[in-house]
Amino acid sequence: MTYRISRRSRVLCAGLGAGVLLPLAVAATPAAAATTPQVTCTSSKPALAVKLQKDITAALASRRGTVAVGLRDRTTDTTCTLRPTKAYDSASIVKVTVLATLLWDAKKHNRYLTQRESDLSTAMITKSDNAATTKLWNQLGVTKVKGFLAAAGMTQTKPGANGYWGLTQITVQDEQKLLALLTAKNTVLSDNSRAYTLKLMNKVVSSQRWGTPAGAPAAVSVHVKNGWLSRSTHGWRVHSVGTFKGGGHDYTISVLTHDNSTMNYGVTTIQAVARAIHKDLVPTATQRYTPTTTPKEAFPAAPPA
Repeated sequence: MTYRISRRSRVLCAGLGAGVLLPLAVAATPAAAATTPQVTCTSSKPALAVKLQKDITAALASRRGTVAVGLRDRTTDTTCTLRPTKAYDSASIVKVTVLATLLWDAKKHNRYLTQRESDLSTAMITKSDNAATTKLWNQLGVTKVKGFLAAAGMTQTKPGANGYWGLTQITVQDEQKLLALLTAKNTVLSDNSRAYTLKLMNKVVSSQRWGTPAGAPAAVSVHVKNGWLSRSTHGWRVHSVGTFKGGGHDYTISVLTHDNSTMNYGVTTIQAVARAIHKDLVPTATQRYTPTTTPKEAFPAAPPA
């Protein structure tokens, strides 16, 4: 079936809402190697850092495109980064920020969400509903979004102008900051707000549970948000962020990509990285999460750059 969609709507309809990865190119010459971003890992367990760096690099070695990756495991004080400050069009990943802004603003005014806000939030996160996102974005306004970003320390995130929320500029570094706020007590988001957001991210419809959950052990709880968008420059943007807890670990993964030839190519890149991370962090698990639905290119017509 072919869908006709206006230029403005195509930008706003940023695909699925929700770790961050960039395919690590294999340098053809020593000179190129000097400028090629490398995966960097640190950990209280040095052997784990070495293994993650090696396996994430291997997962990206044959992949084309531009990938940014962020990993943080609180349990072992492990971090891995690749292109942490590279900016990407957010697509629907920004929907987690929209919900966080709504909850932050409600906390400031000492009120609960209305039934309307709750219904819109549920549709926005669990089904990546674009119309619901637009209503909440317009209700909040860019000023409140910027206020939340400042409170969260997400200094690299730039809200999309003129209602184009899908063109908000994001980085892996800031997405990891947001996931950190959702997974530990802090003064920006209340415990109830954090629990509510994670509950919705845990209830994302099956067709949108691809990306960072790929390869997660069965004993690990999964919370995810994905996003995709195609434009005339940089091809498909395909992103996935997730939080994971269990198997003795408490970790977050953000993977952002663009320059993908198709949406599914980007998904495959992200899932290769995710599988490497889950396997290295929780190596003894035998049952692992496998996405059951092939993502569809819901918005075949792309807006111009």
